[in-house]
Amino acid sequence: MDTEHPAHVFTDPSAYADTERFHAACALLRRDSPVTRVDTDGFEPFWAITKHDDVLDIERQPELWLSAPRPALGPKALGADAADIPVRTLVQMDAPDHTVYRQISSAWFKPKQIATLEPRITELARRSVERMRSLDGTCDFFTDVAIDFPLQVILSLMGLPEDDFPRLLRLTQELFGASDPELRRDDGADMMATLLDFFEYFERLIADRRSSPRDDLATVIANAQIDGEPIGVLEAVGYYVLIATAGHDTTSSAISGGMHALIEHPDQLDRLRANPELIPLAADEMIRWVSPVKQFMRTAADDTEIRGVTIPAGGSVLLSYPSANRDDDAFEHPERFDAGRDPNRHLGFGFGPHYCLGTHIAKLELRVLYGELVPLLDDVSLAGPAEYMRTLFVGGPKHLPIRYEMA
Repeated sequence: MDTEHPAHVFTDPSAYADTERFHAACALLRRDSPVTRVDTDGFEPFWAITKHDDVLDIERQPELWLSAPRPALGPKALGADAADIPVRTLVQMDAPDHTVYRQISSAWFKPKQIATLEPRITELARRSVERMRSLDGTCDFFTDVAIDFPLQVILSLMGLPEDDFPRLLRLTQELFGASDPELRRDDGADMMATLLDFFEYFERLIADRRSSPRDDLATVIANAQIDGEPIGVLEAVGYYVLIATAGHDTTSSAISGGMHALIEHPDQLDRLRANPELIPLAADEMIRWVSPVKQFMRTAADDTEIRGVTIPAGGSVLLSYPSANRDDDAFEHPERFDAGRDPNRHLGFGFGPHYCLGTHIAKLELRVLYGELVPLLDDVSLAGPAEYMRTLFVGGPKHLPIRYEMA
């Protein structure tokens, strides 16, 4: 087996931590082998899909390309690549279950509802900016700012107390940081132990919200009805886990990766200072640039063909969002960070039935935080090397030391 083949970046957590290496490998694949079989020790074989339009076509055909039984790539040893994860989430579901379960919370993530959160999000953003000001011109932007802000937003949405912040932060980092020695548990416990901690926390939350309902998303999920029966505990816990993790880790990666992009492209930061109305476009560009969700898997329901490559029924494909979002057939100068990119057809939120529920809240968080921060940021530069997370699923910078001056 040729371990130097560019497609092996998809099974190598360190490749995602080396963004230059990863994007160079994807560029080669898009040019020479846009649909390529990957057979690596420790992983079930799959085909990597690297072109924007191919990823989009697969997302548009949920009846042909199924999320179950392999929703995301993971090593065999972790069980993350199979159907044995003990909680069931939306990312594992196909129709009709996916449609029914998604409707439980969909109203809470629509623009009109999310707009009601803007005052709270603005308050939290200003708190983050003041936190930066208190650190006297140097901080780790990820650990001091980006990691706190979106989790506080999610806690507000779900109606959870700020006192629970440390525990949920630790659990989300352990779940998505299992491939990174700095973030996984020191005692070597695996993903199942982390999920058990989540389960115990959210099981108590379900009992509380069923006995004492409130006006929050936690109550809506705990008291949901499926076919006239109360939602199962495993499904409710899965819902909470998905919202707490996907709503936090993806946005924190986009926030910190966006700051790194602005530091590397100071002309774009100047552009935003002069034209703050571009910040909503810049938020989308940050998501394209970072692509916090690295992949989802889909399994073919029938024999099918992509670019002349036959995928047999039961065969799995990996949808590479970072590769799709740097495809020069879909973007003009995709290697450039363009704070005013418009249109921006990025797939950072997926597409089709599994389009990210939290799209509007993630964009609002980025828009509000950078709307507060950009006018006050007189100067900013790296104070040390940026370090990106070793991951196979979700990630971005895990350390971003910066030096800055604020008005």
